[in-house]
Amino acid sequence: MSLDVPAALLERAESGQVDDAEFVACVRASLPYAWAVVSEVAARSATTSAEFADHAVPPPSEKERGELLRALASDAIRGGLERHFGVKLAFQNCHRVAAFRLSAVGGETYQDFISPVAQIRNQSPELRDC
Repeated sequence: MSLDVPAALLERAESGQVDDAEFVACVRASLPYAWAVVSEVAARSATTSAEFADHAVPPPSEKERGELLRALASDAIRGGLERHFGVKLAFQNCHRVAAFRLSAVGGETYQDFISPVAQIRNQSPELRDC
């Protein structure tokens, strides 16, 4: 299960009445490690002159790795996080998360980061099964 959804939120969802703030709060409560990683890169991206900030530390356990994968593999969760933090998230390997300034999306640095070449360059035998 990706999210721990409170009964009241599930009831509102069944009638089509969930706003972004409620959804993001559910994500925050359900996936605390993923939330912490995304919060950290989003905050750093807002305070640096670089086009992005990234987090490349492997998660401490499979539980945390699973949270990160669930958060970034779900279009709804990833989109909610991007809207909440005002960034574009990019993901490599099983743990490298980057938050790009929206103005950088489509630019050379962003295109390089999300390219197949960058993905291949960021592989190593240790990361094969991550």
